[in-house]
Parts: sequence; structure tokens; C-alpha cells
Amino acid sequence: MKKPSSKIREEIIQLQAQLKLAETREAERIGRVALKAGLGEIEIDEGELQAEFEEIAGRFRAKGGAATGKRDGGAVEEPTASATKVAAGAAADDAGEV
Repeated sequence: MKKPSSKIREEIIQLQAQLKLAETREAERIGRVALKAGLGEIEIDEGELQAEFEEIAGRFRAKGGAATGKRDGGAVEEPTASATKVAAGAAADDAGEV
């Protein structure tokens, strides 16, 4: 039996709320890492920081890393100190915008 459109709309609203909560948790997690790395004290253009984050994400994807939802889900090579600092700073900036 097909769902009525009103039921589908309700489900969409619930999913949007879940998405917002998940994004907030992710932003807070990344922001905490950024602050621990000392990026809260570094001034950098947001566009440049975004580009650095995309580069870091690409390196992890190239290694076959996938989101597992686990903290120690697999062995991942440690990023360089400068990459960690750049990544953490962007997260700190975005964490407050969620």
C-alpha cells in the first residue's frame, strides 16, 4: 500500500531534524580536535581553509578510509602536523555556524 503524501512529508521533517543533529555532533567533534591542535589561535581565510580540508579529505578517501562510526575503526596513517592544524582550524570556525 502506498503512503499518503502527508505521511511522507512528516518523515522528511523527522529526517531533516536527525540530519541537523548529526551535523551538529560532527561539527562539535571536529571543532574540539581543532581547538586541541591550536587552530583557534590561527587566522586563515575561510576559502583557503576549506581547500585544505578538501585536500585532507581526499587523502583519507584515497587510502580507502570510510566512515565507520567507530573511533578506532581502522588503522589510518597519522596526518602531518600542519595538515592536522589546518583541518582543526576549519572545524573550529564551522562548529559555531551549525
